[in-house]
Amino acid sequence: MKLWALIAGVLFGLGLGISGMTDPRKVIGFLDVTGSWDPSLAFVMGGALAVHGIGNRLVRKRPKPIFSSAFGLPPFSAIDGRLIGGAVLFGVGWGLAGYCPGPAVVSAASGAPGALVFVGTMAVGMLIYRYIGAPAAIQAASSSS
Repeated sequence: MKLWALIAGVLFGLGLGISGMTDPRKVIGFLDVTGSWDPSLAFVMGGALAVHGIGNRLVRKRPKPIFSSAFGLPPFSAIDGRLIGGAVLFGVGWGLAGYCPGPAVVSAASGAPGALVFVGTMAVGMLIYRYIGAPAAIQAASSSS
C-alpha cells in the first residue's frame, strides 16, 4: 500500500515540476492580479480539477477500492474557526513564500534554499501541532497508524 502512495507522490511531483509550479515566481505571478499577472497556474488548477472530477465519479461507482476493503472518505465537518484560520494561514504562507507544501517538497529535493527553509519550518509547524495543538481525537488516530 505504501508503494502506491510513493508512486502517486512521485507522479504528483513530476507533474508539478513539468508544469513549472515548483517556481515560486510562477505562484507570485499568479497572485499578482494588479501587476504582471501570469494565468498559467489557473490552467494547471483547472486541469487538476477536471482530472479529479472525472476520476472521483468513476471511483465512487465502484463498490470498494482496488487495494482496500472500504473507502476511507472523511466525514463532513462544519465550517468553523479552526478551518477558516487554517485556510487563512495556508493562503498567507503561500502568498508570502510562493510555495505550497507539494511544490516546496519537490523544490527542496533539488536543494533550493528557499524551499529547504519552507519545508523545514513546515515540518516544525506540523510537529508543534501534532504534539501540542492537535485535539485528542487526532492524536489518538495518528498514534494508532
